[in-house]
Amino acid sequence: MEKLKNYFSEYTDELLYKVQWTPSEKLISDSITVFVACIVLATIIFIMDAAFGTVLGQLYKLF
Repeated sequence: MEKLKNYFSEYTDELLYKVQWTPSEKLISDSITVFVACIVLATIIFIMDAAFGTVLGQLYKLF
């Protein structure tokens, strides 16, 4: 039981004092950047899908 208590004590000390956490401002900024990039890429893929769908629809009508 003492080993388990010691393990959690060391675990807590490491998380509180040894881990270098990213500042919240940078984390928020990076998250917003990723979110905007996802929206831009999703929009581009949607436009390409709609364009290819229209072109292929017109080709299918010809044949």
